[in-house]
Amino acid sequence: MRIPTHPSAHPPEARAPRPRGRALAALAAVGALVLTGCGSADASEEEIVVAIVANPQMQDAISLEEKFEAEHPDVNVRFVSLPENEARAKITASVATGGGEFDVVMISNYETPTWAENGWIENLQPYIDRTEGYDDADFISSIRSALSYEGDMHSVPFYGESSFLVYNKELFDKAGVTMPEKPSWTQVQQLAAKLDDPANDVSGICLRGLAGWGEVMAPLTTVMNTYGGGWFDQDWNPTLTSPETTRAVNDYVSLVQEHGQAGPATSGYGDCITLYSQGQTAMWYDATAMVSTIEDPSSSTVAGKNGYVPAPTMDTEAAGWLYSWSLAIPSTSEHKDAAWDFVSWMTDKDYIKLVGNEIGWERIPPGSRYSTYEIPEYREISQAYAEPTLTAMNNATQENTMTHPVPYEGIQFVAIPEFQDLGTRVGQQISAAIAGQITVEEALQQSQAYAEDVAAVYQRENRE
Repeated sequence: MRIPTHPSAHPPEARAPRPRGRALAALAAVGALVLTGCGSADASEEEIVVAIVANPQMQDAISLEEKFEAEHPDVNVRFVSLPENEARAKITASVATGGGEFDVVMISNYETPTWAENGWIENLQPYIDRTEGYDDADFISSIRSALSYEGDMHSVPFYGESSFLVYNKELFDKAGVTMPEKPSWTQVQQLAAKLDDPANDVSGICLRGLAGWGEVMAPLTTVMNTYGGGWFDQDWNPTLTSPETTRAVNDYVSLVQEHGQAGPATSGYGDCITLYSQGQTAMWYDATAMVSTIEDPSSSTVAGKNGYVPAPTMDTEAAGWLYSWSLAIPSTSEHKDAAWDFVSWMTDKDYIKLVGNEIGWERIPPGSRYSTYEIPEYREISQAYAEPTLTAMNNATQENTMTHPVPYEGIQFVAIPEFQDLGTRVGQQISAAIAGQITVEEALQQSQAYAEDVAAVYQRENRE
């Protein structure tokens, strides 16, 4: 299989300004931190506290942590593992306010450039350069670029992802329907209606509806983009009530209400991965990293029964996103060298092989390193989804996934400090619409008002 190279998805000159004062106010507003976790360090050990998101691949890392401590007996690792929305809020509150609770934090390509510019996280390039065999050139180039600031990496990828549509081949055969090679959202709606089988507890599709900028707004923003809508135009005018955005959100909400899973307004990534893995939904549009779970025969009833096609489109060539869960070291850490020992262990080529040998090749963290896709064992088991994953990541540029230029970085997010709060507020409105508590039009009108407050700051800067 040919391993494609990946140009930078968003060049540095496209970055919106990130004033430190406004970033601090926006990010610190998420609330106070309450530290949770377990474990205690021996008096002779150096303890590091690692805050991660409670996703399957991260749980695998916790299960393998004794391998790290065997190599580093003087370091004790204490994990704080939290659901995605809660982890984002607690990690942001700690790092933005200099709380110092964590030595390693799991963040993404949304936070990394801003936090690096603000001096909240360490420049990891000096650590990388002196770590023999770490090979940062092996990171998929679009991910490496997205995690860099002024050319240096300030976080390193645990896994990288875009998004695609997975479907259950057995359910498709049973219903007598065929998945197009490059489906549109109109075709997905039609397929979901034919595949919906409530009598057998099978939904036509699973889509996130849980409030949160990293939950419902992640897939929905890519739908808004491909319909010609989105968050802002080139002049920072909010476009959440535009005809294109309204049509996209109406279609998404109607699809999940009529042919989606039960309780869609409270369904997040974890809920959909469980439903799809147990054969309770025929299609699922979400992160390419899903393969580590749905192709694992020890936990998934649909392993080996799946087909993969690109993210559904309407008016664009592609519609996927570019994202990476990555590890960073807060500048407040008093154990930076020990923290890097752990970070480099968890993101090294050898860790990927460790997961494959100890847990299973289906479970390795995908989408971070080119060399992953050359491992013979992984090449063998990933034939159905390796190429779709890399193709989706390669196509995840604004030029491919949007109909108009925008003044910010990001595809499924807006890379400005205020977006964490804005995206959360808008996500709450969309989730309420999915629950039937308000109409889509009401949700978008309120969302537009939120976005106008944010836009005014950037419009004023442009005038100045």
